[in-house]
Amino acid sequence: MGKSLGHGVQSSAYDLVVLDVMLPSVDGVTLSRKLRSHGYQMPILLLTARNSSGDIVRGLDAGADDYVAKPFDFEELTARIRALLRRESQALPPILTWGGLCLNPNTCEVSCQQQPLHLTPKEFALLELLLRSPNRVYTPAAIIENLWSLESLPGEDTVRTHIKGLRQKLKAAGLPAK
Repeated sequence: MGKSLGHGVQSSAYDLVVLDVMLPSVDGVTLSRKLRSHGYQMPILLLTARNSSGDIVRGLDAGADDYVAKPFDFEELTARIRALLRRESQALPPILTWGGLCLNPNTCEVSCQQQPLHLTPKEFALLELLLRSPNRVYTPAAIIENLWSLESLPGEDTVRTHIKGLRQKLKAAGLPAK
């Protein structure tokens, strides 16, 4: 089972996500943007009653792959879903590498120099976040925003503890400290 974003979406649980723009706890456009900022590549289809040109542009710019307005033709919707799934099956495998480090988001496995590396779920999520955006510098606040749900926000000391634990494990596995 993959890691959770706090909204029921898990990294390896879905081939495609269908979102309504008007969800109860967070709108579909915001959730789509958040999924993409976390590096999730699964296709996202927004299915909603909002059908103005501005709404469509906002949805697609937030990371949705397609946008279908209600009322919709069911055959057209299923054809769009099949097309999105065909495109996804041709995508490159999402294995992330850096030096001798290899992270597979689908299986939640990490190896270093071809040896398994055992990480806590938060250490795994932190490493995945950093590998997906190798040129970005994350503040503790940005890490919290990306890795924790609104219901369980930690303090910055907790983030530093997870970073320290991850660094120690990577160093023990033979990766150079940076």
